[in-house]
Amino acid sequence: MKKIYAYLLTAFVLVSCSESNDEDLGTSFGYELMIADSLDLRILGSPTLASVSEDGNKLVFYDYSNKEFVFTDDSGEVLSKFSKKGDTPDSYGFLMEFPGFIADDQVAVTGMKGIFVYDLNGGLVKKFSHPELMGGAAFMSFPGKGIESTTIDGSVYLLSKSVRIRDTYAGEQEFYDKFKAIELVDLEIGSFTDIVPFERGSKFLDGNGYYESDYAPAFKAYNGKLYVVLGGEAKLNVYALSPEGVSLDTIVELQIPDFGDLPITSRDVFTQGSVAVKANTPAIRNIHVLDEKLVIHYFGGIEEEKLKDANALWEAGDKEGFEIQYKKVLEQVVQGVLILDAKRLNVFDNLKLPEGVNLRGFASGGGFLWMERTPDPDDEEEFLRIYKVKITAQ
Repeated sequence: MKKIYAYLLTAFVLVSCSESNDEDLGTSFGYELMIADSLDLRILGSPTLASVSEDGNKLVFYDYSNKEFVFTDDSGEVLSKFSKKGDTPDSYGFLMEFPGFIADDQVAVTGMKGIFVYDLNGGLVKKFSHPELMGGAAFMSFPGKGIESTTIDGSVYLLSKSVRIRDTYAGEQEFYDKFKAIELVDLEIGSFTDIVPFERGSKFLDGNGYYESDYAPAFKAYNGKLYVVLGGEAKLNVYALSPEGVSLDTIVELQIPDFGDLPITSRDVFTQGSVAVKANTPAIRNIHVLDEKLVIHYFGGIEEEKLKDANALWEAGDKEGFEIQYKKVLEQVVQGVLILDAKRLNVFDNLKLPEGVNLRGFASGGGFLWMERTPDPDDEEEFLRIYKVKITAQ
């Protein structure tokens, strides 16, 4: 296992487990995010971009208003829709993870009832029950972040956030000792293998308590490797991926200026059976691969003290005042993307997202990043614009 300290400087330091040495891993490059094209989704509702197929030919949106999935081509033309509202045998229940394409004609969805595979008209293809009975659950939605698929030794596997309870909870040491972040699901036979623990030296083994949002995984499988960051711990863990699970290969310490620290929380605040998340803590939101580059989307976090005034307005029932105050606080948060070489793991650049896009997240596919344009607050638009964004060298 190798350990790399990734700074955006002219040289990098590589440290192996057996010996320490300095190695020139390259120099920083000038990159930028360029809007190359766009499409408009014209439906009545509250859609958000969930996923893009690997070749970029199809997109899936989740419409919160109608609780349905909307599929389009790469021009925004609606191809199909389906909803699984109600208690039916093919319903996934409470949505826990945005869908991800398995191929151009199928998607996988994680819900309280299990992992479901549908065709694009909503026909049930396969259903897998969770490996444990579900208790409570929380779902934080981010555009472009959901269940993933990959091919290992010619077979298709799903990668989904693990929801196992393991007969413990976040107030006990046992929870942190047993924790695994991700389920590796064999699509053919439906077997589940839980992978990615808190590795030795992880912040989450320091004896404090942590909310689910503190360690929510961002991950991407690519060329036999699994790239993982656990929430607000700015370490990129790189694993070799096999049908049996993963083996740790490299840890990259991500150096992000002004990336916040996770707050210290006593384990006494946690109770068995409860699940809680916080939207303001620092986190790596998602990981994408584009043109042999890792694109790591980060959110620097908001200190609790800075939210006091906004929270007071919310508790007083002043929703408009809360939104104005929260927007002011949010504008001060460090947000952006790190660009790394997918093979050598050196950092090429640290970029801000383009002006006027949804900073919460984005999808990738077909050689592009797909970003939602932020709607005009003064205009009731009846469409959602999606930008196709390329990473280009300056």
